[in-house]
Amino acid sequence: MIPARIDRLSWSPFHTRIILALGTAWVLDGLEITVASAVGPVLAEQETLALSSTQVGLIATVYLLGEVFGALFFGRLSDALGRKNLFIVTLAVYLGGNALTALTWGNGPAALVFLYLTRFIAGAGIGGEYAAINSAIDEMMPAKYRGRVDIGVNGTYWGGAIIGTLGTYILLNNVDLNWAWRIAFLLGPVIGVAIWGLRRHLPESPRWLVMHGREEEAEENIARIERAAEASGQTLPPLDDSKAIDIRPTRPHGYLSLLRVLFKLYPARSTLGATLMITQSFLYNAIFFTYTLVLTKFYGVSEKAAPLYLVAFALGNLIGPLTIGRLFDTIGRRKMISGTYLLSGALLAITAFLFDAGALNVVTQTIAWSVIFFFASAGASSAYLTVSEIFPLEIRAQAIAVFFAIAQCFGAIGPVFYGALIGEGDDPGKLFIGYLIGAAVMAVGGLVEAFIGIDAEGKSLEEVATPLSAVSTRPRATG
Repeated sequence: MIPARIDRLSWSPFHTRIILALGTAWVLDGLEITVASAVGPVLAEQETLALSSTQVGLIATVYLLGEVFGALFFGRLSDALGRKNLFIVTLAVYLGGNALTALTWGNGPAALVFLYLTRFIAGAGIGGEYAAINSAIDEMMPAKYRGRVDIGVNGTYWGGAIIGTLGTYILLNNVDLNWAWRIAFLLGPVIGVAIWGLRRHLPESPRWLVMHGREEEAEENIARIERAAEASGQTLPPLDDSKAIDIRPTRPHGYLSLLRVLFKLYPARSTLGATLMITQSFLYNAIFFTYTLVLTKFYGVSEKAAPLYLVAFALGNLIGPLTIGRLFDTIGRRKMISGTYLLSGALLAITAFLFDAGALNVVTQTIAWSVIFFFASAGASSAYLTVSEIFPLEIRAQAIAVFFAIAQCFGAIGPVFYGALIGEGDDPGKLFIGYLIGAAVMAVGGLVEAFIGIDAEGKSLEEVATPLSAVSTRPRATG
């Protein structure tokens, strides 16, 4: 009855603590990416690390590889050892990696290797956060709130981007460069340390505990959550015995076993998850990592001022999920996911024609991006929501990790492709074609969702995807 007991709850301070303690993973990632991008040129200065442009570019690549490794490695451990264990460990790994980055000194080969190693470690911590934390949030969140919470939390990545942009701008313009970039890399750990205590006092997912045969602990944790709800003034409604589910705990699944489950039992869902993740990652990485090039090459914005335009761009990305996220629970997943993908693709195509016609300036271009990504951000967040709720609990964290890794690998193509199209800024026609390709990519994601999307709104996770360990006469959710 644990799923039914979780889903009957209304919002309480306990759920707010979950969001504050766990949702910061996305803030930290947005902050990390932005800080690394902003301090990159500084690390090429002789007074800092004297890196070449290629060496600076590799910092982001190494961090990305760390995220992929961390998602796969810690994702499996999260399914095997528990959500709480891993969201404590991954935070510690991230904090350690960033603290060591700030200690990089000198400009020789040893310093460069040390820098790359620390960025890989920090990336591994953040990659692991995605798998453990999305699983934990979904498993402890009542079904009626799950969509808006996931989408809102995922959208806070852009809150981190705003903090990183403003923080690095202030530091780089007011502090000695050799200290400014080090302090910038410590902005994230300051937030991480602040939420460490909150995480330590959260319970383990009762769903995960009962799936691993730890019934007494599961009962203690769900009772603790219910007491917190009642202490906030709630009167818990009676339980519906028809929602009971019998399960028999089974052995953990490795990645080979996982792939068999995904593509044998859930071929359509695996196609859906991969498509949504790949298409949003391609578009986001393409625009986000090249927006400064567009501003400086085509609109003549100075390199120092260009990062400030990110604030407006990030605000659109942040406001979208926070304002329309609830519609994914009310209007429904399929309509909203396909709608946000298709609408953002159409708006990008319109912007492409205006750009090619020379009808935009730096302000209107930024406004256009902000409007496009108001919708695209909610759509991208819903991709993470989708892969975290349409697969069984036993493989949930690993499934998130697999699709996250796939998305990151395909997403890495975007910046290289669009960077080549931008060139020296002397041929807007090439970038026009690139924008149309990006619009088409998002349209593909929207169409796939429209045809094979899962109507998961308001449904228990076990109703959306029957646990592999379930002993039940009702048909298993497949496809």
